[in-house]
Amino acid sequence: MTDALEMRESASLVLVTGPSGAGRSTAIKAFEDLGYETIDNLPITLVPKLVEGVPTTRPVALGIDVRNRDFNAQYLIEMIDRLTRDPRVTLDVLYIDCQPSVLIRRFSETRRRHPLAPRNSPEEGVEREIDLLAPIRARADHLLDTSDLTVHGLKEQVMRWYALGQGPGLAITLQSFSYKRGLPRGLDMVFDCRFLRNPHWDADLRQKDGRDPAVAAHVEADERFAEFFQRVRDLVLFLLPAHREEGKAHLSIGFGCTGGQHRSVVMTEILANALAESGWSVSKRHRELERRAQAAPAGENMTSGMDQG
Repeated sequence: MTDALEMRESASLVLVTGPSGAGRSTAIKAFEDLGYETIDNLPITLVPKLVEGVPTTRPVALGIDVRNRDFNAQYLIEMIDRLTRDPRVTLDVLYIDCQPSVLIRRFSETRRRHPLAPRNSPEEGVEREIDLLAPIRARADHLLDTSDLTVHGLKEQVMRWYALGQGPGLAITLQSFSYKRGLPRGLDMVFDCRFLRNPHWDADLRQKDGRDPAVAAHVEADERFAEFFQRVRDLVLFLLPAHREEGKAHLSIGFGCTGGQHRSVVMTEILANALAESGWSVSKRHRELERRAQAAPAGENMTSGMDQG
């Protein structure tokens, strides 16, 4: 990797930042796996050097860390504005976000000191860093909340958004969830599936989930299901081109039920297949099923499976 890279005409530069412990370093590794030229913890005063020197044939992902000795939020915003106007660069700012309570828990579980409060509690460091980064967060092109994501989930999301060779378009995420745990953050649209026939009350289906054909058949047997699905599918297919034309890069749609195991999972699976058949880029996430898998001994979570970057 060269120290100074000249960006080719209309080259892609992704600035990746966010609070310590949210997963910035893991995101940088995902960019490296995608074939990006990656540079982590480069002093921000050296970022303009990226448009000088030896040309690169690859897009660049650059990690920005508040621990850099010359970090200054106002300078970084001004630099982002300059790069945005530079015809040689196509800039994207990715902010790896996370709820403060989750960040505090991650630092407490790993017994690591927060870099902005090495002699004090993690709470103080987390609060200080979030305040420091607030202007950058407001300026970001994409926010990726890792509060409920596994290491693999974070990497998959980065890969969906930034895969090389993927033309401009609209990436769609469908997510099932339980209303008992509240709505997932970042949803653009939400549909309530609790009126549908509930497999929970069938002893043979209770321990299975909506990916099981028997569970899907049980839910689809509800006389209201076919019309509900058709109306949701038609509405989503009607809205997607409009969101794409507006310039939206990602749309997140949630389906909720009581436990997040049966009805919402069925709707997520079936709609994902329908949208994929219509040519849309779709990914699925089942929040409660993922949490159950993480609780297993072999499960991997953000605390144990990734660094605090």
